[in-house]
Amino acid sequence: MRVDTVVLPHAGEFGPPRRHTAEAAGVDLIAAIPEDDPVVLNPRQRQLIPTGIALRLPQGYEGQIRPRSGIALTSGITVLNSPGTIDSDYRGEIKVLLINLGAEDFIIRRGDRIAQLVVSPVVFADFLPVQELEASTRSIAGFGSTGI
Repeated sequence: MRVDTVVLPHAGEFGPPRRHTAEAAGVDLIAAIPEDDPVVLNPRQRQLIPTGIALRLPQGYEGQIRPRSGIALTSGITVLNSPGTIDSDYRGEIKVLLINLGAEDFIIRRGDRIAQLVVSPVVFADFLPVQELEASTRSIAGFGSTGI
């Protein structure tokens, strides 16, 4: 699938996102922050990090911004609104909302791989008003109703 990608001037040396293995579901997103101004994320702090790219996703697809498992495990860094959604009609710079859920400060430097982007199909649903819903086995039972 073709995804038109603009690499913005402040990220020129990084090029477009790429997979690190042939069968990886996602591509890495890179921190396009100034070389001399790393971002320090204190515990429980959140920060919007620019990636230096803009995309044109095909209609009927979305970009999902997801955490990178390695830094989530080792440092407690995750994407706050995970998965973040990039709609196919958005053309601005992709930015990643990171939060530090770890116990130590986390330093983000220019070129660090901070998240991953997965492109997925979208189903457009039509929500129709009805008077009542068809019964099901579960009915209205909510959280924890199916056991542990």
